[in-house]
Amino acid sequence: MVASVKRVALIGGTHGGELTGVFLVKKFQQFPQMIQRQGVETIALIANEKAIAMGRRYIDTDLNRTFKRQDLENPQLNNHEQLLAKKLARQIEQEEIDLIIDLHSTTANMGLTIILCGRNPYLLRLAAYLTKINPEVKILLYTLQKNSSHLRSLAELGITIEVGAVANGILDAKLFQETEKLIYSILDYIQAEEKEKPLSVPPSFTYYSAIGTVDFPRDEQDKIKAMIHPQLQFKDYQPLHPGNPMFVTFDGKEIFYQGEEIVYPVFINEAAYYEKGIAMYLTKAFSSEQ
Repeated sequence: MVASVKRVALIGGTHGGELTGVFLVKKFQQFPQMIQRQGVETIALIANEKAIAMGRRYIDTDLNRTFKRQDLENPQLNNHEQLLAKKLARQIEQEEIDLIIDLHSTTANMGLTIILCGRNPYLLRLAAYLTKINPEVKILLYTLQKNSSHLRSLAELGITIEVGAVANGILDAKLFQETEKLIYSILDYIQAEEKEKPLSVPPSFTYYSAIGTVDFPRDEQDKIKAMIHPQLQFKDYQPLHPGNPMFVTFDGKEIFYQGEEIVYPVFINEAAYYEKGIAMYLTKAFSSEQ
C-alpha cells in the first residue's frame, strides 16, 4: 500500500479517437492551476498525439496493450506505439509518479466508470468515496496482473476512467463536464489524505468484478453471424438472467444466455473490441466493506 500520493499523472489520448480525455488534458495544460492541490502535484499528458491527429485509436498497435515490462525492455519492438510506450514509461519513472489516472471513453453505455486492477486499500477507499459523492459512479474491478500491458500499471497506483456512451471522435459536453468534476473529486480526496484529514467513506459500496468475455457468434469462416440483441444493447451494468436474449442473427434467430447465474454485462458492443473478439465483458456484483 502506498502511504503517500504526492505526484499524479493525468493522461488523455491513450486512444486517439477518445476525445473526452484529450480535450480535458488540453484544458488542464492551458489552466494547470485547476488540477493542483496543496501538497499534491499533478501533470497532464497527451499520450498519442499522432493517433489523435489522424482520428484513429492507434497507428500500429494498441498503445494500452504495450506496457509489459519485457516489451518495454525489448529493443526490437520499435513501431510507433511501442516506442511511445517506452518514452512514456521513462517519463513516468523520471517524474516519480505515484498515481496514474488514465482517461478513456467508450461507445458502450458505461456512464462514469472507475476501473481498478486489484484490491489496493487506498484505491478501494477512493472508490468508496467517489460512489458516495456521486451514486452514478460505477466501480469495475479486474484481477490484478503482475505484468500488466496497460498504461496505468506504470505507477504503483493506477486507475482508468471510462465514460460513455460516446462515439469515437466525438465530444459529449455532459460527459466531459461529469468527468472533469470526477477528476477534481479524486484530487480533493488525495489532498485530504496528504493533510491527514481523510474524507469520510461509506461502510460499503457495490463493485463489479470481471469474470470473463463473450465473443460474437461466428460462422465456420470465423465471421460474425449475430448482433447484440436489442433488449441487451445499452444495458451495461444491468442484470442478465439465464435464458435472457444476448444476440440475434441477421435472419432474426435469437441466441440466449446459457449461464446458470445472474451476471452484469459491461462494455456491451464496444466498437474498439470488435477486433479483439469481444462482444462484452461479464461481471458479478459484490459489496465491499471498508
